[in-house]
Formats: sequence, C-alpha cells, structure tokens
Amino acid sequence: MKKLRKFSTIEYLYLSILLIVFGGIVLHAPISVGFGTLFPNFDLLIKSWKEILMGIALVLAVIIVWRKHRTDILKEPLMIGLFIYAGLHLLTLIFFRNGLQAALAGLMIDLRYILFFGLVYLAVRLFPQFRRPFIRVATTGAVIVVVFALLQVFILPADILKYIGYNLHTIAPYLTVDRNHAYIRINSTLRGPNPLGAYAVIVLASLGAWLIAKRQKMTRNQIMAVTVLLVGGIVALWASYSRSALIAAVVAGLILLSVTVIPKLSRRAWVVAAVIVFAIIGGLVASSKTSVVSNVLLHENPNGGSSVNSNEGHLSSLQNGVMLMLSQPFGSGIGSTGSASLTTNSPLIIENQYLFVAHEVGWTGLILFSMIFIGIMNRLWKLRANWLALGVFASGLGLAIIGLLLPVWVDDTVSIVWWGLAAFVIGGGEYERHQIN
Repeated sequence: MKKLRKFSTIEYLYLSILLIVFGGIVLHAPISVGFGTLFPNFDLLIKSWKEILMGIALVLAVIIVWRKHRTDILKEPLMIGLFIYAGLHLLTLIFFRNGLQAALAGLMIDLRYILFFGLVYLAVRLFPQFRRPFIRVATTGAVIVVVFALLQVFILPADILKYIGYNLHTIAPYLTVDRNHAYIRINSTLRGPNPLGAYAVIVLASLGAWLIAKRQKMTRNQIMAVTVLLVGGIVALWASYSRSALIAAVVAGLILLSVTVIPKLSRRAWVVAAVIVFAIIGGLVASSKTSVVSNVLLHENPNGGSSVNSNEGHLSSLQNGVMLMLSQPFGSGIGSTGSASLTTNSPLIIENQYLFVAHEVGWTGLILFSMIFIGIMNRLWKLRANWLALGVFASGLGLAIIGLLLPVWVDDTVSIVWWGLAAFVIGGGEYERHQIN
C-alpha cells in the first residue's frame, strides 16, 4: 500500500479497494460463512461486501477518468464490449421478471467479474505503479489457499471448517467423490472442491510460466516460495478430485510446453517424449479397474453410496440446458438459473457456463460473452512473451474447458482472480504500447 500513497485521496482509495477485493476474495467463503453465522440478520450484506466495494470503486473510477480527461480508454473496443454486455443484462430485466432478489443476485453473479476486469484494466492503464502491489497481493492470496489446502490434507481433520459455521445450509466443510468417504474432497478457503481445483489451475499455470522464464535467475527465497506454491498447488488440485480441473491443468501444461519448450526439442527428445506419453496412456488403460481410477477419474464405483453418480448428473444437466437454449433464444432472464434461481418458484441448475449465459441473456448474450472472452484471450496470446500473459492464457483455456462441465465463472474467487489477472496483463501491455508510441 505504501507505493500508492503518492496519489490523491480518491486515487489511493480507488486502488486500495481493488487490492482489498483482489486479496480478500480468496477468503470470501470463510468470511461470509463465519460472520454470517455470527450476524445472521446481516448475512446478505456480508456476502455482498465485494460487490459493495466494487460499486464504490466504480463511482471513484468515473471521477478519476473525468478529472484526468481519459475517456479515450472507455472508447476502446474491449471496454465498449463490456458496456454492451452489461447493458444487455439491464435491458433483460425489463422483459423478464424473476423477482427482485433473484434479479439482484443474478446481476451480481453475472457481472461482478466483468466489472472487476474493467476497474483493474483502467487502474493499470492510468497508474502503472499499481502493478507491483497487485502481483504481491496475488502471490499472497495463492500462498494462503495452497498452505491451508496442505494443512487440510495432512494435518487438520476433514470437518475443521464446521467450527466457523460450515454446514449443509451454508457451505459443506468437505465433500466426497460420489459419497465415498474414502475420497474426501477439500475446499481450502474456497467455496468448494471444484472452485479449488480451478483456482489451482490458475496458480500452477502462472507458476509454470514463471519457472520457465526465470528458472536460472531465482533467489533462495524465491526457490522456497516456488516450492511451497508448486507442491501446494499440485496437492490442492489432486485433493479437490475435480476431473475437469485435472483436464484443465493438463491442457494448460501442454500450452506452456508447446510455446516454450517443445519448439526447442531435438528429434531424440521427441522420441523420448512420445514413449513417455504412450506409457502413461497404457498405464491408465491398464489401471482402469483400480480404486483410484474408477473413483477419481471415472466416478464409476458401484459401491460409492450414491444412487446417481456425477457422470449421469452432468449428462442430464447438459441435455436439459441444450434443450432450454434451443427453445428460448432470448433466454429466461437474470436470476433464472444457478444459486440466484433458488429464491424463485422454478430453481434451475445448469452445469455448463455457456448454457448458463444463454439461459440468462439468450443467444445474443452468449455471442457477446464469447466475443469478449475470445478478445481477451487473443490479447493475452499476443503478449505471450510475458510470462504472466502466457500463464493467464494457458489457465484461461483450461478454465474455458471446465466451463463445458461447470459454470466456472459463477464462483466469486475463480472469476475475479482470473479476470483480474487478465485485465492486469492486458492493461499493462496497452500502457507500454502507448508509451512506446
């Protein structure tokens, strides 16, 4: 925060709010559950702390842009796309009535990471000094998540989080693979195992890109920190037992290798790599009947204790989501699916990010969202010489794959962290480009 004190009061407050949201989001689940349990009458207000802070930051951003005469940033194609997407949500409220509470919850879920992206992008464009504290906060957050994951796996009891209010009515302190208690799925400080797995993909991809770029220049302290993050990230990824996150991690790893290492491989190295790949595939096929593979990867253990396994659940949700999308080109309105819809008379869970968007704001919304995401990924790819840009790109592709099986951006932590990092990288690249020009 000391680096920010040279700014005016409004600028300092604006940048501080962004750092508080970005750093505090990894603790959002225990904060909302713990304080919500202590002060149940203020539960909704407590859960909305980050949206309230971002709302204040938005007002401050308007003032700062106006004072600095930098409305040119708001006219950039990416920012215009964000405005149109947000405007579509507001327009949808006129034509669909799902209840005030559902609409407000739906707006926050759908737009909070879009808003955070715009706020961080603006901050980095206007204040390049903001980049160093932002990275420090990101690193600190990652350490908190992976260290607590390590403690949950190796030291703490599985239900440790129940002591701060975790339960079936708030957030389960842990889950299992198809109700098989031999496979405990941890949360760390996130809302559940699947968000933890997705977050671990972001950490591991970014760390992998940093290691490739800085492997010969690491200090002793950096080596220790990297070791903790690497081991903790891998443990968190595995202990989440999230198959979609495992797939995303493999995809992100292949992206990193294809950009940095594979182009430099000799013919002999290619042969060795091919042998290793075929050996791994053969090993998986040979071990398909083992307990770990059947439970963790296939979720097909008949003795798992669940009458309907997760494979059937994903397939049923996908089929239902596709049918609804094809029959409702304009969607069903904000708050019509996900946790927001639980407050309505027709609750609906769709386990696919793209079908989720289509159900809320129709085909037009899905097209706009896809264009925004592809535009961001394209900008990251162009900046891939920067290690963080490459790491965010690789993890973004992995998270996009997770989105085929889960509404990955619905989770506060995963969405705000990734979109915040993407805005940080792209905004920094744009600042440097304008300085050169």
